[in-house]
Amino acid sequence: MSTPHLMSQEVPPLVVRRNEAEVLGTGANTISLLADVPATGGFLSVTRTTLGKGQDGAAPHYHCASAETFFVLGGVLQVLIGVEIVTAREGDLLFVPPRTVHAFGAAPGFGADLLIAFTPGVERFGYFRLLDRVRNGDAGPGEVLDTQERYDNHFVDSTVWREARRAGLPETTHA
Repeated sequence: MSTPHLMSQEVPPLVVRRNEAEVLGTGANTISLLADVPATGGFLSVTRTTLGKGQDGAAPHYHCASAETFFVLGGVLQVLIGVEIVTAREGDLLFVPPRTVHAFGAAPGFGADLLIAFTPGVERFGYFRLLDRVRNGDAGPGEVLDTQERYDNHFVDSTVWREARRAGLPETTHA
């Protein structure tokens, strides 16, 4: 895993203006790359993700070294946490500890706008750029699987998530 943790060094403050963030994707499905480990000294990695109605965000996976926090800025988000499906709405926050299987997507019939933070940070911008290349047909899905260790993104199967997304089922718990 290529995670440069520089937390013992002094880190300067960081300001990222909306028009300065790199944006991947188009239309209702975008990822704005806000802050990554080189700029935060390893403390944090942050993106803003928007999903169109019912769109999937991330397939079931877990991270070994980082926790992932979701803050819903708008819309309705479905999140798999372990074996439960949780529905989060505007203003809700979900914290997923390391090694906890999770996935997310906009709830059926709704879009979602969310801020996602990894702590401690893990280099994610390269991962999102690779996903964008896959979406554009410039890379194959196998390349994503080959980077699981590098980006601390370990994919797993989840029958609960697959069935809930296919059926458009409501949540089993509420955030």
